Amino acid sequence: MSKIIGKILIILGFIEFALAIFYQPLIHKYSSSLLCILGFLFIVPMRAYIKFADTLSTSMGKAFSWCIVILMGGTVYEVVMAYVFNKPTLWNFDFSMQMYGAILMMSGAYCLATEAHVRGDVIYRLFKPRTQAWLDLVLYFIFFFPGVIALAFYGYEYAALAWKIKETSWSSPAQIQIYMVKSMIPAAGILLIIQGISEVFRSIICIQEGQWPARMVVAEETEKILMKKAESEDQKDAV
Repeated sequence: MSKIIGKILIILGFIEFALAIFYQPLIHKYSSSLLCILGFLFIVPMRAYIKFADTLSTSMGKAFSWCIVILMGGTVYEVVMAYVFNKPTLWNFDFSMQMYGAILMMSGAYCLATEAHVRGDVIYRLFKPRTQAWLDLVLYFIFFFPGVIALAFYGYEYAALAWKIKETSWSSPAQIQIYMVKSMIPAAGILLIIQGISEVFRSIICIQEGQWPARMVVAEETEKILMKKAESEDQKDAV
């Protein structure tokens, strides 16, 4: 199934490229390249791609999680300077916003890879795995990919303009440079596209095999650990 989807995307990419040459693109001037790349990605072995995407997303999440420590350090520094030495800084507000923005933007793919995002699964969890997989597969193409592809494309234009004019912050007198941080907008979109393809592959594997492929466990909530422990103890008691 993934190879069929890949071939369809490649064909659509060539059609979009032809329209861009002779008339005008239906979606975006770079959409033909993206469709072809997505098509080739769908042709590669699914499990190998899932491992690659999960490793990339979790590694980026771990790397940018250190921004929390930097953000905390900057906040402590500002509090000490303002209330102890009566010398508040001009740059710390913008600095904190940039660190918070980096955490928010670059953690999206990590949350998707580890299922750490908020999900209303009151009805969804009652379905069989194959039904869940079909539902995910359809909804990813209807809701997820249009949004993240738009984030990557228009985020690139937004960041390119910021680099061109060397944009600075207008929210504080320090006016620190923010064009470098805006590069994270298209970067976040690209990471979400890569991880989204991995989630589609998971759905396809589940449809074929009847069960979800295992995920890379980075961290687990205490509630989940306790639930697994209770289930294992119930199984032992039953035996």
